[in-house]
Amino acid sequence: MVHDPAAGPAVVRLPPGEVATLGRAPGNLIVIRDERASRQHAEVFFTDSGWKVRDLESRNGTYLSGEILEGEHPLASGDVLAIGRVELVFYPGDPPVESSEGCSLSGTVVGDMPTAVDQWQASITHRQAKSRLLDQLRTSAATVPRVGRAAAELCRLSFALARADGPEQVGRLAVDTAVEGIEGGRGAMLLPTSLDASGEIAAESLALAASVPSPWPGEVPTAAVATVIATDEALMASVADLNGVPTTMIVAPIRSGGRPIGVLFLEIDHASRPATPDDLEFAMAVCDAVGVAVENISARSELTTKLATAADENAWLKQRLGEESRMVGKSPQLAAIHEQIKRVATTKATVLVRGESGAGKELVARAIHDASDRVGKPFICLNCAALTETLLESELFGHEKGAFTGATERKVGKFEAADGGTLVLDEIGEMSPAIQAKFLRVLEGHPFERVGGSKRIRVDVRVVAATNRNLEDAVASGDFRRDLYFRLKVVEIYVPPLRKRRDDIEPLARHFLARFAAETGRRVHDFTPEALEALRTYDWPGNIREMRNVIERAVVLSHAEFIDRPELALSQLPPPGDTGRHPVESSATYRPESLEDVERRHILATIEAAGGNKTKAASILGIERSTLDRKLARWAKRRGSKST
Repeated sequence: MVHDPAAGPAVVRLPPGEVATLGRAPGNLIVIRDERASRQHAEVFFTDSGWKVRDLESRNGTYLSGEILEGEHPLASGDVLAIGRVELVFYPGDPPVESSEGCSLSGTVVGDMPTAVDQWQASITHRQAKSRLLDQLRTSAATVPRVGRAAAELCRLSFALARADGPEQVGRLAVDTAVEGIEGGRGAMLLPTSLDASGEIAAESLALAASVPSPWPGEVPTAAVATVIATDEALMASVADLNGVPTTMIVAPIRSGGRPIGVLFLEIDHASRPATPDDLEFAMAVCDAVGVAVENISARSELTTKLATAADENAWLKQRLGEESRMVGKSPQLAAIHEQIKRVATTKATVLVRGESGAGKELVARAIHDASDRVGKPFICLNCAALTETLLESELFGHEKGAFTGATERKVGKFEAADGGTLVLDEIGEMSPAIQAKFLRVLEGHPFERVGGSKRIRVDVRVVAATNRNLEDAVASGDFRRDLYFRLKVVEIYVPPLRKRRDDIEPLARHFLARFAAETGRRVHDFTPEALEALRTYDWPGNIREMRNVIERAVVLSHAEFIDRPELALSQLPPPGDTGRHPVESSATYRPESLEDVERRHILATIEAAGGNKTKAASILGIERSTLDRKLARWAKRRGSKST
């Protein structure tokens, strides 16, 4: 139970299994409206031994039963927490009461609650939705002086205008209140049908928003409207109506944003009472309320338009993202990848996606995320090769304010941001050994701390790692942790390069052609047969990324409806791992060799290229280290026997 001198008593149920925070910030479960409270002041949480309270290093401290709270402390029934002037009494069940009219906050149990807490809270909610005081403003007007009645009418009008949803409703409420408030004979309100860019209005743009009686008898004097708009002054003049009965006419401007936007007309019959300056003041007060209401309606309308536009843009961006993240092709290799994605997406297993740069590893990761039950949660990618060790640690795990030079505020890391979703770590092989150790602990389910922090954070994140490096070589050379390698390689998906799945080249090329033609507005429909043949036979060392850039360039520079071979501008780079094609020596200089001699020469050259590292050379050759040792020993033995 919360006893706040400013807001009164309240009952707050503590959610089991969750941490309930107390403080001045609106995001807390219990908001403390006291200037001595910190934004995050204290927290109450449940453990195996019961409920406990902990101060969150608040500025003025938390008091438990009159003593300053230090560290964690268990809570017992009737314990009183004090934060500034606010007292909070802890009860493990329903709070006690003194009677059906009030609650006891002293911490002493005096009896059973006569009604359920839920019913009590429901009654409060009902009274908030429909206040008895607002209903009584009109009924008590006869016993209140005129100034008080005017204030009550204006208060009631303000509440009504806050719920109005259009200018017509605003005008009707305002005219009714104004006519009744000054006890006038009749009234009318004109509001503009349109505003120009400068915010100025003209008399002919005004239209009758509401009137009493309705319909309005006769015509509204537009000359007075023009006078009010031109001078921005209220007029009160004695005139005679058509029957010769003296009346007083009040013409008051309605302002919005500092400019007059409408007019309120009121007529007071002298037969009932003479008009007074208070009537003019009341009319001006009604106009001020109407001006604010019109501003609010305009702001709501503008916000609604912006939200609708944003929703359309969001839907369009999602559609574009879906198109960009869609894997296009019809090769058997791509069909096998789709099958692997379907099988692994429904699990929580860590996935290692391998393949050359530009082959589409991130698209595979996106497809895994979209096919899983995390599809509505965050999907975050991070390139480990683009950051230094310090920055990579900060990006992954976040940092506290002042953790290092330049850390001017707290930063949430990618693991926290991806909580509940998927985190894709590209170029995982570039991660330093120090971060690999911390990363491995998080993969195994352990909590982590932000850089420079001590708070332990636990997240639920599905990790998809991607690399184009040979991790086995990195493990053998000691650059990559062996235990992390086996932890990542729970499920491995290999994405073949584009040159090894040539059935996907033509569908991909047509996909990019249609996309860039639509984006640029160029009337490019297809490729020439020569261009298609060039696309099919090209080895694509940059894979899909290179194809995307090649097609985009061709569409931008094309002057015809068909893209021809010269417009593709294909490079002469060899594929990764290929040393290039060397011409065969002519028969005049060719020296025949046995296969064993060729093998020996190739193996020795590989060992030399590996810097004498036989383990690395064996890995490059694709043979066991023991096999390499046997071959070297055999060749050394033969060379020794020949020398003898």
